[in-house]
Amino acid sequence: ITTHLIIWTLVPSLTNNNLPLDTIEALAWGSNMDWGFNKHPPMSAFMVEIFFQIFGSQDWAYYLLSQIFVVFSFVVVFQLAEEFFKNKFFSLLSVLLLEGIYFYNFTTPEFNVNVCLMPFWALTILYLWRGFKNNKTTDWLLMGFFGGLGFMSKYLFIYLGLAIDLFIIYMLYKNKFNFNFKPFISIIPFFIVLLPHLIWLTENNYITITYGLHRTGSEDPNILNHIKHPLIFLSKQIGILIPFFLMLLLLIKKFKSKINFNDDKLLFLLIINITPVALIFLTSMILGVKIRTMWMTPFYLFFGVFFVYIFKLQINLKKINSFLYGFIFLFF
Repeated sequence: ITTHLIIWTLVPSLTNNNLPLDTIEALAWGSNMDWGFNKHPPMSAFMVEIFFQIFGSQDWAYYLLSQIFVVFSFVVVFQLAEEFFKNKFFSLLSVLLLEGIYFYNFTTPEFNVNVCLMPFWALTILYLWRGFKNNKTTDWLLMGFFGGLGFMSKYLFIYLGLAIDLFIIYMLYKNKFNFNFKPFISIIPFFIVLLPHLIWLTENNYITITYGLHRTGSEDPNILNHIKHPLIFLSKQIGILIPFFLMLLLLIKKFKSKINFNDDKLLFLLIINITPVALIFLTSMILGVKIRTMWMTPFYLFFGVFFVYIFKLQINLKKINSFLYGFIFLFF
C-alpha cells in the first residue's frame, strides 16, 4: 500500500503538465461550495476543497488525495477479507489482485467522483457484513452513514443499495421472516446525511439527474441500442478484467471449486459483487443506454475477496513467486 501510494502520487506529479480535467472541475466547484452541482453530488468537491485549504494550488496534493482514497479502500477490503479467511495471506492476495484492474492503478491519479465513491462503497459493504454477523446497532448505523456519503459522491451508489436490499431480504428469508428492526435503523443516518442534497436537488429542478440521463444517451430511441450498448459494456468489462484473471491463474492449481449456496459468506460476496454489475448491465439492455467504462470503478473492489474465497482450496502457495512476478509486471 505504501509503494502504491508513493508511485501513483510521484509519477503523475513529475510527468503531468496539468491536473486532470475532473480534478480541475472539482476545484472550481469547491471554490463556490454548494450542496450539489449540475453534474454530480457535492462530496468530491468537499474533499478537494479541504485539500485546497491545506495545500493550495500544489498539483501533487491532489494526486496524493486520490491515492489516499484508493489505499484507504484497499485497507477496508483487507479488513473484510480478514473476517472471511483464517489465513491472512489470503487477505493480502485479495488486495494484491486488485492491482490487476486498471481502475485501481492507471486511472487513479485523476481524483473524480468515481475515486471519491470508492472508500464509502467499501465501508458500506464492510459494515453491512458486520451488521449481519453481529447485529449490533452501531454497525447498522455506520452502514447507513457511509451509504449516505456514498450517495453524496455519486448516484451510481444506488446499484449497491439495491444489492444491499437483496441481501437484507435474504437475511429475512433465512430467519423465516422473523422481524429484526436493526437493519432498518440504517435508513436514519442515510437520510440525515442526504437531506441537504435532496433539498438542493428539488430547488434546482433535479439538474444532476437529468445530466446523468443525458450522459447515457437515453434520448436516442434506436431499438438496436438495447443490443449494441449492453454488448459493448460487456466486452469492455471482460477486457478490463483479463489482467485480474491472469494474475489469479498464476495462483491456483486449477479452476475448480465446489459452490455451496448454504454458505452465508459466499452468498454475501456473490450478492455484493455480482448484483450491482448485473443490474447495470440490465439497465443498459432494458433502457438501451450507454454505460461509461469509468463508472464501474468501485464495482470490482471486492472481486479479489470473492475469487480468493471461491478458489481458496486451489491456491498453490508454491506458485507465489510466479504470482509476485506477474504482480510486479502489471503494477509497473
